[in-house]
Amino acid sequence: MKISIITATYNSVATVRDTLTCIREQDHPDIEHIIVDGKSTDKTLEIVSGFPHVAKVVSEKDKGIYDAMNKGLALATGEVIGILNSDDIYTDPSVLSTVAQAFEDPEIKTLYADLQYVHQTNPDRVIRTWRTGPYQKKNFYYGWMPPHPTFFVRKEVYERVGLFNLTLRSAADYEMMLRILLKHHIPTHYIPRVIVKMRAGGMSNASFRNRFMANKEDKMAWKLNDLNPHFYTLVMKPLRKIPQFIIK
Repeated sequence: MKISIITATYNSVATVRDTLTCIREQDHPDIEHIIVDGKSTDKTLEIVSGFPHVAKVVSEKDKGIYDAMNKGLALATGEVIGILNSDDIYTDPSVLSTVAQAFEDPEIKTLYADLQYVHQTNPDRVIRTWRTGPYQKKNFYYGWMPPHPTFFVRKEVYERVGLFNLTLRSAADYEMMLRILLKHHIPTHYIPRVIVKMRAGGMSNASFRNRFMANKEDKMAWKLNDLNPHFYTLVMKPLRKIPQFIIK
């Protein structure tokens, strides 16, 4: 089973080597790694060129990270597609073989797992752990969502539901998962283990203003899919992060 991994980069010289290395070291035998670069001006592409496992590289101006992801989806030829950001890493070499094994069940169309936020310069220093648990439809209404870097999707699903919505600046991944899981009821599977380490510092949490804007976009994500959250759903979404700092 071929798995396509899409990595969007832009001036990612400080972290992209770790991302490339973790994919090169995967023990799954059939991986298509696609780099979609936003015309970096640093040495990102020079580093990428030193990793011959990379199957495809595109470097051109884009409209942001989700535009880059859409370009990657158009290029991907794997049966299953995952997205790993240029500052994220898989936790060990068996991650993609574990994913492939789960997808041997044809009834599984998507899957997700757990994630750890780690220190920017020390990935061994865990800041919080995002444990998601098995999926239930009601979960989204209580502010739940799976961690997007752990979310793997069969290519046929993207062909059915479409690409990322570029009108959303920070909530396009949330909207996509709402669209796939809640609107279209596409089956998913939970792997109860941490498979991704993400460096802390996402744009939606960078400031109160960004969090306010993210909340507005979260609301739009429901509206775009003709779904109606409860009055407390979008308040619960950031509040669900609090236990992640306690349970590591």
